[in-house]
Amino acid sequence: MTHPNAPSAYRLPELPPPVDLETVEVLKALARANRALAELKGAAQSIPNQGILINTLALQEAKASSEIENIVTTQDELFQIEVFPEGPGSPAAKEVALYRDALKLGLNDMRSHSGLITNRAVIAMFRLLKGRSDGFRTLPGTELRNDRTGETVYVPPGPEEIERLMAALEHFINDDEASYLDPLIKMAILHHQFESIHPFPDGNGRIGRILNVLYLTRTGLLEIPILYLSRHITRTKNDYYRLLQAVRDSGGAPEHWQAWTLYILEAVAETSRTTLQLVVGLRGLMADYKQRLRRELPKIYSQDLLNNLFRHPYTRIEYVMTDLHVSRPTATKYLEQLAEKGLVTKHPAGRNNYYINGPLVALFLSVSEGG
Repeated sequence: MTHPNAPSAYRLPELPPPVDLETVEVLKALARANRALAELKGAAQSIPNQGILINTLALQEAKASSEIENIVTTQDELFQIEVFPEGPGSPAAKEVALYRDALKLGLNDMRSHSGLITNRAVIAMFRLLKGRSDGFRTLPGTELRNDRTGETVYVPPGPEEIERLMAALEHFINDDEASYLDPLIKMAILHHQFESIHPFPDGNGRIGRILNVLYLTRTGLLEIPILYLSRHITRTKNDYYRLLQAVRDSGGAPEHWQAWTLYILEAVAETSRTTLQLVVGLRGLMADYKQRLRRELPKIYSQDLLNNLFRHPYTRIEYVMTDLHVSRPTATKYLEQLAEKGLVTKHPAGRNNYYINGPLVALFLSVSEGG
């Protein structure tokens, strides 16, 4: 049964939508969000190896984004998948890891195509995330339903409209000259438009959230995609869906566009502060480990070894061999010495061992739990 107020006739706007989003309230929120984002960008630049942030924080974003879709895993399951990808692992943990891989795919594609975010890359991310070979929806009859009541709340465009709408969205994302809008306001618009097009049979929410952080990287507001945006959405899930839907229900009324934009700006500000906690904590831990390694294990200390311990919260002999270009006996000796000094904790797994950077894992747990 279709909800009597279901906005099945909601007409997706030309981009940008014909509303004034530069109100006093929005501009104040925009200033706060831009300040918080700039502080995060500056802190991230102080980490000597950016790959550490992409590896560790992208996985945290993947975990939070997947929780919005009720795909829930633990930190331990996630890191177990990282250290033993060939192992059994939980389906949820594997799907979260695929989200991280899709984000990396999108970033690499953008960098190799002059900073452009293309629909071809968006489809490739969907295929990787969902393990499918198709692309945009081709079957009619898609309806979005209320999880609690089962009632239809929104009918997205049919397959015949998706190609045109996604082509227009691709142009909007990559056209820096035509739009007068601040990039963060533009991100709020493009996220709403993508979710309303609902171009894929599944995975639209997660692909849409990947697009958010890729867009921030494309515009230079971040150098690498590390904004922990989904954490805020997970905590305010009801508001997210309510405000998203209110724009559709109202036919795109200015006050509802403003409320949606304010929500996104607050999400950027709040998650910039949260991610900043992680980056500052990570920087402090790395400095502490560097001092301890130089003092307690000077013969094996190297920047590559330090990077390894922070790129892989759960590491293994093979990772040390690859990162440091050393033999298996040497990598084994290094990890055993690190375990003896309490810098990592050794754990058996069948015939293999893995080694946990306990303080780093504790940092992720404390921030994800609001500590």
